Amino acid sequence: MRLSSILSFVGFALLMAGTYCPLLRPFHIVSWNVYQLNQPYGLVLLLVAIVGILASFLNQPKIIRAAAWTSVVLVLLLFIAALLKIHFAFSFIPFHKFEIFLARQIKFKWGWYVLFTGPILALAGALSNRPQIYIKSTEAIS
Repeated sequence: MRLSSILSFVGFALLMAGTYCPLLRPFHIVSWNVYQLNQPYGLVLLLVAIVGILASFLNQPKIIRAAAWTSVVLVLLLFIAALLKIHFAFSFIPFHKFEIFLARQIKFKWGWYVLFTGPILALAGALSNRPQIYIKSTEAIS
């Protein structure tokens, strides 16, 4: 296995591990991971990580690149969805200050670092896998 495939493998393994890490902590009581936020979305992230791991073992650079870009987009969409979920979770309350107070009780946890690091490493490994292009000189050697 090449270094870029190993880097992609580590990135996809971190993505898989990041789905089990705590992402949100509502009201300082429990911690939620991806599967407690949205289980089907978490399973799609897990499937993309498994496809990326298999592609890195089988040395398929196009599949690695597609899985890496897909994982980056999915993690960004999950982060945006979490922000919107926190922002609009208590919008039904007519008292604005109480709504803001309740929304501030939901905290982001360290799992987001793992969840973002995985796809970035996988993408770095996938993009460093491009073949080198050598330009031949047209000058004759005298």
